[in-house]
Parts: sequence; structure tokens; C-alpha cells
Amino acid sequence: MKKLLLLFVMIGTTMSLSAQIKGTVVSNNQPIEDAYIYNQTSKSHSHSNQLGQFEISNTNVGDVLLIGLLGYEKQEVTLTDNLIANLVIDLKPKAFMLDELVLSQPTDVLSSIVQIDLETNPINSSQEILRKVPGLIIGQHAGGGKAEQLFLRGFDIDHGTDVALSVDGMPVNMVSHAHGQGYSDLHFLIPETIEKINFGKGPYYSDHGDFNTAGFVDFRTKSSLDNSTISFTTGQFNTLRTLGMFNLLENKASQNAYVALEYIETDGPFESPQNFDRLNLMGKYNAYLNDNSKLGLTVSHFTSKWDASGQIPVREVNNGNISNFGAIDDTEGGYTSRSNVNVQFSTILDNDIAMQSNVFYSKYNFELYSNFTFFLEDPVNGDQIKQKENRDIFGLNTQFNKEVNYNSFDINYTAGLGLRFDDIKDIELSHTLNRKTTLDYIQLGDVYQRNMNAFVNAEIDLGKFSITPGLRLEYFNFQYNNKLSETYDLQTNTEVAVLPKLNFQFNQNENLQWFLKSGIGFHSNDARIVLNNEVDKALPKAYGVDFGNIWKPTQKIVLNTTLWYLFSEEEFVYVGDAGIVEPSGESERYGLDLGVRFQLNDYFYFNTDATFTKARSLEAEDGEDYIPLAPDFTLVGGLSVKDFHKFSGAINYRYIDDRPANEDNSIAAEGYFVTDFNLNYSFNKHWKLGVIIENLFDTEWKETQFLTESRLENEVAPVEEIHFTPGTPFNFRTTLSYSF
Repeated sequence: MKKLLLLFVMIGTTMSLSAQIKGTVVSNNQPIEDAYIYNQTSKSHSHSNQLGQFEISNTNVGDVLLIGLLGYEKQEVTLTDNLIANLVIDLKPKAFMLDELVLSQPTDVLSSIVQIDLETNPINSSQEILRKVPGLIIGQHAGGGKAEQLFLRGFDIDHGTDVALSVDGMPVNMVSHAHGQGYSDLHFLIPETIEKINFGKGPYYSDHGDFNTAGFVDFRTKSSLDNSTISFTTGQFNTLRTLGMFNLLENKASQNAYVALEYIETDGPFESPQNFDRLNLMGKYNAYLNDNSKLGLTVSHFTSKWDASGQIPVREVNNGNISNFGAIDDTEGGYTSRSNVNVQFSTILDNDIAMQSNVFYSKYNFELYSNFTFFLEDPVNGDQIKQKENRDIFGLNTQFNKEVNYNSFDINYTAGLGLRFDDIKDIELSHTLNRKTTLDYIQLGDVYQRNMNAFVNAEIDLGKFSITPGLRLEYFNFQYNNKLSETYDLQTNTEVAVLPKLNFQFNQNENLQWFLKSGIGFHSNDARIVLNNEVDKALPKAYGVDFGNIWKPTQKIVLNTTLWYLFSEEEFVYVGDAGIVEPSGESERYGLDLGVRFQLNDYFYFNTDATFTKARSLEAEDGEDYIPLAPDFTLVGGLSVKDFHKFSGAINYRYIDDRPANEDNSIAAEGYFVTDFNLNYSFNKHWKLGVIIENLFDTEWKETQFLTESRLENEVAPVEEIHFTPGTPFNFRTTLSYSF
């Protein structure tokens, strides 16, 4: 792969006739990535890399460069002989403003828009992390410690089956997980450490593979802190949160470091206390070894335990036997932990090839107790199950990037390699009693799963028009050792997927951008599905296309519109709660995404995103082809205020329509409209007081819902109906922060 890239570079270099200069963009001694550099004389342009470095062609003494990035003051630089030899641009931070967004400048406009949302209305809790992605809906249904249920583009993603999540290049999704494929627990990420959110919808990105069907979300944590912070939050339901973020080194040009700590405890609104607590520790260190290299080390540890009231049947609430916050079996709950080590290295190789690499290791433990059917299977002991695993994850990613300038066009070549190995010991599904006694094992074994991948990508910049062809290769090796077998029983299989991509972009002018994206992905599957003899297509393909635009009709308004379509060959679903495989057959999803951003003035900012989706099975008769729990309409948004007479805050809303709970839509999962509110007052540059109100209007709502057949202890026959976890009622918290 590297040799192939070098060959491209050598060919491109011989064809390039443009005069180039090099420079660096920094702020507060730290390199700035993705800054836009535009030569107003020759019209050539470039972006800074991860080390803040850039090259720009067709540039001579006397030319005027414009350097800009959202969140920083723009600069104009007239080139002289001295500057060409040593061009360093020092950008000054400023407030994010929508009127400064030029659609032709950012490498990813939609992610830049979400960055404005993030800066204007910061995340207040880990629950809000994924809500920043337009159209992504989440729901919690197990005491706060379990990963959230996700919905995106007509997918009930469960806990991560069809959206790829990562933090600083380290994957979050767990392959072949005890609870379900792709299980993604993001609670180890401290919200205040997030610097940037990159996302994409659809299988159109050659640098993303496993789980990238509905889309991907990449989180990047801060390289350094502007200052240290301590904050204390307390509120209803015995809620306490303590946060500490400490800058260990001044932001020097050569190195920086910080540590962050988060502790949370709460009983929640339930009649049986959740006894929930979570501890997060994180340390990050960066060193700039020379002008061309950067080494980073991130170490983190997360642990959490909780009790849960589970999903309760509607019939018991309607007949008054329990309240919305009651329980049938309050012995549910669990424990989980994750420790991470992530080493990142960036450098500039010969021929000006930029290289980014990271090597990571995660130690992960999970233990979950659930009871969805009560006394349906075992009328004496009940149906409680335990899901447990111990996992080690090893992996690395390496990416090479080179820009080549030709006479009339530029090409940005990218190639990458990746490896991930999951060693999962004693992955267990068992029938238990009172979280103590194991009555019998349903499944018990070891999973060994390897994934190797490679990709190439070429962004051909023709001025206003760009074409980006790409190709990704995925190799999987699956192994499962069944420990319930009387003899040694190691099952193995390998699978390969070749995934082409082709994207187009047209910048009609600085205020209107069109795009057409296409690509092939695949539905990620559990090793136990792949090794099932009844499964023909272990990596069923998904074919997608997006067409849309981003339009800035005025300096203060940005609109984005996308029409999209996705066809899936098959969606095998491994039901971890039962240890069975449910094939769904062919399906299609299509819809419309709409977004509005409006900067009312220097202080007030409005954003909203709406999604319209139709999701259907193609192998069922009309009227019986609904995909259960697939949302058909969602709406999220809010109005925020920042730095208005020392006040900042926001009022945010989210809405999801009624959606089918079964294939013929005879039973619906109820929709909801919930509003949250937060307000902060800064007494000075050190002290800040804030209030957070979840569910401002105390709406009664069901956060997660499932159509389940269950039987209570006193019932003769089972009943199939909606079982749900209630949404949080009015919940008030207050925060005091000190920065130094």
C-alpha cells in the first residue's frame, strides 16, 4: 500500500509545475488542524494538517494569503522573502459565528456546522454526546449504566449495530458482544474533554468500515486545556457529579499534558433506587519531537455499577398495580469497566507524505442482569438472565496522505491500513436467580475475532468541482470455542468484503454546495452468526446513495437538505438476550434530512434538524413489511444564548413520532416531545453558577419501548404488549464551577 502511494506521488511530482511554499498554523503555541489557506492572488488553496503544516502552490512574493478557521480570527498575510522562508501563522481564538462560514473552505461543512452547535451549546452530560449528531436519537433503558439504544436513518441500531463510533481513532463498538453486536458504551468519554465531532451518514467513506452502514461518528478529545476547572453538580434523586480537569503543563510549543476526573452517583426517579455510580479517569500527554513529528499518549479508566427496574408492561401500569417508575423485577442491573491506552504518532515522511498512526489496547469487563419476560420460561424461579464477558482489544491504524498539485487540478491521495484483534474470554448467557445463583448455561465460550482492512482514496480537486473515488478491503477471521460442548469444539471462518465508494461535490459559489455520495458497505455480524451453518451471506452488502446541498441564503442562515436511499441484502440480528439468530431478509430505507442553522445576532443561535424516513422489508407482503421500531419522523433542535450579559444557556427539544412496534403496525411505540433547559451565569473569569433542567414541562413519556411477550407470576397465560422504560420526569440540578 505504501509503495503504491509513493508511486502515485512520484508520478504526480513529475507532472507538477506549481511553485510551492510551506508554512505552519498555530494558536497559543499549539498547531491548528484544518485551517483554510487561500491565495487571493492565484486562487490556489490548501488546509493545514495534524501538525498545523500546509503547502500551497502557485504562490510568489507579493501574493496575499487569507488564513481562516471557525473559532479564530481571520488573517491576511502579504508574502515577502522572509515570510516565504519562515511562514508561521498565529491565529487568535474568537467566538464561533455562523456568518464566518464559507461553504467552499472547510473539508467537511456539515461537521463544521455541528462544531458551531457544540461551541454554542456545550454538552452537559454523557447522555447528550450523541444527540449532537443531526438525526441521531438515543434512549436509555437500564439504570443509566447500560449503553444507550440508538436510532438513525430508519435503523433501530440497538446499541451500535449500524453506526461506527470511535474516540481518538480507538473503536468504541464491541464486536461479538455478550449483549449484542456492536455494543457501544460511550460513558468512558468525559463530555468536557471533547474538542470536535466528525460524522458522516451512509456507507460512503473509505476510511470507515465495520459498523458504518447508517453512518459513523468520530470524537476527538482536546490536546490541551486553556485552564483548569473544578465543578460540583447536585440535584434531585440524590444526584451528585464532580468534575476536575487539571492542566499539568503550560501550553508550551514542545509539550502539554492534562488529567480529567469525573464521578457521578444517582438513585434516579425510580421507586427502587438505581444505586448508580460511575468513575472516569483520563490523562493525556502530547510531545512535539521536532518540526515534523508529534507523539501523544492517552490513558483512561472507567468503571460503573447500577441497579435497574427494567422494562415494565403497560398492563401493570394501566391496572394500577405499579406506577410508571415501579418495577416487576428490581434485581436487574450490572457492572462494567474499561481501561484504555492509546498512543498516537504523526509525522511528515519523505516526499512530504503526512502519516498518522495510533496503537491502542483496551481491557473491558461487562456483567448485566436482565429479566424481560418475568415468569414466561420458568414459572418457579423467573426468567432472569446474566450476560457476561472479559475482553482484550489490540489494534492499530495507519494513514498516509499526500497532496499533489498539477497544472489545472490537485489530487489529495490517502491510503491506510488497520488491524483489530478481540480476545473475548468466557462470553456467557445464563439463566440466573437473584443475581447470585446460575441455574443453567445457555451459551458459554470464547470468541477470537480479527479484522484487517486497507483503503485508498483520491480527492480530485478541479476547482469548484471535486471527485472522490475510493476503495476499501475488509478481511475478517472468526473463531468460537464452544465450552458447553463435551469435546473440544473450535469453529472458524473467514470473510472478505470489497467496498467501492464514489463521491462528487460541486461548490457553485461560496454560499451553495451540492454533493452526490454513493458507496457499498455491509451489515456487521456477530461471530456466532457467521459461524452458523444456516447463514449464507456472513457480510451482507448495503448499497447507498445521498444527494443534497448546503445553502447559505444569508450570512446568518445555513440550510442543508439531503435525499438518501439505502438497500440492504440482509440484516442478521443476533439476539443476545436469547442466544438466537433472527434473519430479516432484504430491506430498503429512504428519506429526507433537513437542517436549519440561524445566527440571530452575536448572542442568540437557533438550530433544528428534521428527518423523514420510510423503512420497509422487501420480502414481506404489503402491510406486513414494517421494520419494528424504525423511526419515520424525528425533530431535534434548540435556541441557545452565549455571553449575553454574563449569561449563557439553551432550551433544547427532541421529538420522535409514533413508530411501528411490529411488522403490521397494529401496535405502535408511542412518540414523545421533551424539552430540556440549562442556564449559566459567570460572576467573573473564575466562578460560574449553572442550572440544568431535564424535561422542563414534566412530560410523561416512554424513553424506550419493546413489543414483548411476558407472563407475570400470577398470570395463567402470557401476554404480548408494549414493555417500556419511563423517561426522566422534571429533574433539576445546579452546578458551581471554578476555573483557574
